[in-house]
Amino acid sequence: MSKEKLNIVKVGGAIVEKEESLLPLLKSFSSLSGNKILVHGGGKIATAIAAQLGVETQMINGRRVTSAEMLKVVTMVYGGLVNKNLVARLQSMGVNAIGLSGADMNIIRSDKRPVEPIDFGFVGDVKEVNAKALSDIIGSGAVPVLAPLTHDGKGTMLNTNGDTIAATVAKALSSEYDVTLSYCSSTPGVMKDLDDPDSLIKTITSSDFRNLVADGTISEGMIPKLENAFEAIGSGVSRVVITSASDIDGGTTIMADPE
Repeated sequence: MSKEKLNIVKVGGAIVEKEESLLPLLKSFSSLSGNKILVHGGGKIATAIAAQLGVETQMINGRRVTSAEMLKVVTMVYGGLVNKNLVARLQSMGVNAIGLSGADMNIIRSDKRPVEPIDFGFVGDVKEVNAKALSDIIGSGAVPVLAPLTHDGKGTMLNTNGDTIAATVAKALSSEYDVTLSYCSSTPGVMKDLDDPDSLIKTITSSDFRNLVADGTISEGMIPKLENAFEAIGSGVSRVVITSASDIDGGTTIMADPE
């Protein structure tokens, strides 16, 4: 018996904060048929609101340090402002969206990241995804919209990387669904030449990946992104797509070597 399809779409804060990129993403997402989940970021909005509230933003190696005061801000911004605006917009497009953090229905539990070697504060590393609770929500006909917030099971919220949430949720649901995980950004996908829109690589298998790294076509920050994609595929996710916000069905498809 074949599994039902499930699309999990991750969209970053840079897209969420701009109407010219958010509207195409929401239209594209709402047009996806069948089961779906939206996972969002919102870091730039959190930084702006924090500044208005007099809360200092500290970054280490591009990652946010979440102090007790910053945790209040990201909980308000991610779980409230950003999440509920996305839900309202999707409802207006006929999508029966429900906004959730990891604490709701105990969907995602995390451990607070150890303070060594770097103390990132109230940041969570995902420990467990409640696949049954998410599946029950999906089965009811609702569309989960997941904020990048989890909890420790002891009463504390934790700021958690949205890419990680999308990947761990995809893995957890892959035993029940045929899962496609899409990462939406400002670029059309994996490019041979970022300045040439016609240089999109449409499909990358694991052997393709090794060759593209060896010849230098894929380098720097794209390497860990694709390593994570193949790790997800190795954990049961059917395919991972790296694409633009306006073309969820396009982009670069990452998949295992044909058997």
